[in-house]
Amino acid sequence: MNATTVRTQPRFPADVAAALKQAGWHPGRWEIRQAEAWADVLAVHGGPLDTPHSVFPAAVEAWAEFGGLAFDLDGAGRALARTPFLLDPRCGLHLPRTLADLGRALDTRLAPLGEERFGQAVLAIDELGRVYSLDHTGEWYLGATVDQALATLVMGLAPERLRAGA
Repeated sequence: MNATTVRTQPRFPADVAAALKQAGWHPGRWEIRQAEAWADVLAVHGGPLDTPHSVFPAAVEAWAEFGGLAFDLDGAGRALARTPFLLDPRCGLHLPRTLADLGRALDTRLAPLGEERFGQAVLAIDELGRVYSLDHTGEWYLGATVDQALATLVMGLAPERLRAGA
């Protein structure tokens, strides 16, 4: 097979690509000015005694590509009911200590990524691009990349529960 006949896998499954398109995403989307503005807001939030937010390249890149997208989902997913979610780091503006605490437990830094179910859960991203959801029932691992986390959320896949000492 020569280079012109090599087929590549699509970046997203068809239903995830459709949800992304409906939310306003397109290949090449890169809203870096908005991502940098959010980074500035997070960096100065709180007072001198407050835990600061972490801002790092994986977070800024995720915000630039997907920030501001809202997914109005409901109904049955493959394993769980699908729920609406929003990718906007300001959703976690008031949670720097919570994110820092979980980050210490995971031996990484976390930054806010968005929210699920209109604020019932916060989405976070770590320095390696892994994505988590934190809600009243615990902390959940959504995927090793933003792409995988989007697939988990859009398709209603079961996330992995984080366990202490695991």
